[in-house]
Amino acid sequence: MELILLLLIAYLLGSIPSALWVGKLFYKTDIREHGSGNLGGTNTFRVLGKVAGLAVTTLDILKGTAAVLLLLLPFFENTNVHPLIPGILAVIGHMYPVFARFKGGKAVATSGGVVLAYNWPVFVLVLATFFIALKLTKMVSLSSMIVSVVGFLYSIYHYFKTGDYYLMIMLGLFGLFIFYRHRANIGRIKAGTEPKVKWL
Repeated sequence: MELILLLLIAYLLGSIPSALWVGKLFYKTDIREHGSGNLGGTNTFRVLGKVAGLAVTTLDILKGTAAVLLLLLPFFENTNVHPLIPGILAVIGHMYPVFARFKGGKAVATSGGVVLAYNWPVFVLVLATFFIALKLTKMVSLSSMIVSVVGFLYSIYHYFKTGDYYLMIMLGLFGLFIFYRHRANIGRIKAGTEPKVKWL
């Protein structure tokens, strides 16, 4: 029963549609009707500006972090489950949120939040990689996919060093999620029509 409740709460945390709620509460805007229609930080930056985009990205990261940290609560401390499992449920919730008709974001920020809670040095690595890739490519989508590959490659190295196969499996799954959710972007990148950021 505790395990089911833990996974349900993790999924519901991930399902919080930060972009939708920030847009409606503070900007009177349904972000699903603008830009790419995606409920994520990138579309929020484009449609609502830097302040809203930063707020949504931060909230989406914290959803993943909070899901992992649920195991620190006294009620769940004896639950025999690896901390990355609720993290994965939060990412699924972000992609398919029950509070937004199961149409959510692309998993990047919430995946980062899970990594932040589980292994913060890896989070620093992927964050630095993201900004370097963004500086070079000017494309958030391509930078996100590059980050997922770099993170997975590092997890393989980490596995041979520590035996932590959970991180390798999780980052492999997150990479698959991210590439799948960016399949339309991949087409636009190939066609040379993918939007580029103008502020970096």
